[in-house]
Amino acid sequence: MENEILEFYKQTSSFTDLGYYKEFAQKLPNDIEELCILQRMQIIHPVVFKDKNIRNRKNCFWGDMSKVSISRLEFEDDIFPTAQSMLAELLRKDRNYHKNREAKDKIHVTCRGQAILLASILKAKGMSARVRSGFAEYINQNGIYYDHWITEYFDEKEEKWKLVDADMHCPEEEITFDLNDMPYKEFLFGANAWLGVRNKTYQEETILYASDPVTLGLKAAIRGLFYDFHALMNDEIIFLHMPRYISEKNFNLNETELKELDQLAELMLEPNKNFNKLLEIWNTNTKFRIMQGALN
Repeated sequence: MENEILEFYKQTSSFTDLGYYKEFAQKLPNDIEELCILQRMQIIHPVVFKDKNIRNRKNCFWGDMSKVSISRLEFEDDIFPTAQSMLAELLRKDRNYHKNREAKDKIHVTCRGQAILLASILKAKGMSARVRSGFAEYINQNGIYYDHWITEYFDEKEEKWKLVDADMHCPEEEITFDLNDMPYKEFLFGANAWLGVRNKTYQEETILYASDPVTLGLKAAIRGLFYDFHALMNDEIIFLHMPRYISEKNFNLNETELKELDQLAELMLEPNKNFNKLLEIWNTNTKFRIMQGALN
C-alpha cells in the first residue's frame, strides 16, 4: 500500500475533524469491537421511532424509551452532521461516554452518523480510515439492498483494509459474519450498485434508497455512487447533497452523462489502485463537486 494513500486517509474533513474532542477520542478503546459497541450505546437509530411499540417500551436494547420526549425530532442527522457536533451533544447531555447511557441522553442519527463518528475516532488515533457508502442486503435479509454507510480502516498489524459496520452492533440483529472485518462481498458499494443496475446484474426494484418516497434502481444507485465518491475524497456529504447538474435534471441523465458515470464507477471498483485517477477527476471535474442542497 502506497504511503501517500494511507496518509491521505489520516487527514480529516469538516465532517470528521474532532477539534477540541480529538484528545477525548484518543482515550477511547483501541479494540474495534469494544469501540463499536460503546459507540452503538450512545445512539438510537431514528427508524425505531416509527414503531410505537418500541417508542413506548421501558426495557429494550435502546433503554427506557418512555423517557424520550415526543418533541424530539425523529431524525437528528441535519442537526448533528459532523462527528464533532455528535460528540459535543453527547457529552453535553452526559459527560460519561459509557454503555449505560440513558435513552433520553442519546442522539438519533442514522448509519451515516455512525460511520463518520467511527472514522473520526480512528483518524484521531492516527489511523487511516474512510467512510464508505453503498447498499446492504444483510440489514433485512430479504433480497433488497438498502442504502447504508459503513467505515473502512487500514489495519497496520495485518497490513490490509477492513470493513466495519458500527451501526449493526446490536444484539437484536442476527449477522452471520464478523462486523469488525466484513467480507467485501457482503457490502454493495455505490459503484457496484450503479454498474450492476446498468448491466442488469441487479433488478431496479432490488436497489433501494430510503427517501420519501422511496427511490429505486438507477436513481438510488446514483446516490450511493456520489456519496461514496465524495467519501473516498474525504468529503462525507450529507443526504441532502447531490451534484447540482443531476438534481436539476431530476436524475434523468442523457446517455453521454450515463457513460461518464460508468467510467467513474469503473475506477471506484478499485479505489486504491485508481487513487490518482480518482483524485484527478476530483480536482478537475467541478460539476461532480458543485452540490445542490437545502440552501444551495
